[in-house]
Amino acid sequence: MRTPNAHYSGLTVAVLSLLTEKGYKMYNAKMQNRKKRVYVDSSVVGGKFNTRLAEQTKPFWDAVERGEITIIVSDVLIDELNGAPERAREFYRSLPESLIERVVSTDESDDLAEKYIAENVVGESSLADCKHIALATITCADVLVSWNFKHIVNIDRIQGYNSVNEKLGYPRIEIRTPYPYEVIHDEN
Repeated sequence: MRTPNAHYSGLTVAVLSLLTEKGYKMYNAKMQNRKKRVYVDSSVVGGKFNTRLAEQTKPFWDAVERGEITIIVSDVLIDELNGAPERAREFYRSLPESLIERVVSTDESDDLAEKYIAENVVGESSLADCKHIALATITCADVLVSWNFKHIVNIDRIQGYNSVNEKLGYPRIEIRTPYPYEVIHDEN
């Protein structure tokens, strides 16, 4: 079984259990002040250029460019961008490496993605969406952002993904649209 806050390593949890309540509060406050790690799918990259979504997507990308958050980029996103319009690919390539955390699919993430399908959270045609969810879960992203309302940002789907995660001992995953940006970034 994984720890509820899987971004804490086993050693960290052991050390935390030895700390005084004050020490734990100080450590927890430090964790709260770190930059958010936000997993993005291709709809958020493309949203920058979508006539219906550009205005809502802009504050998110502005925050990324100011260095307020770190975006998590996977090999699944890169594969999807290969079929995206050139301006979306150019925009992605223009992002400084310092703003990006790169992750790659593993047997573990592929197995978790397949489990979402086996549990009928979504159908087999949504495997790439499931891979995004699995990678965001396994890498303990603070939130996954997407404009995909059919397969990702959908209350029934979110409950399904988290049900599978909990059954298998993974943490719950927060799933949101990138707008409003305040949902992702709390200035307190």
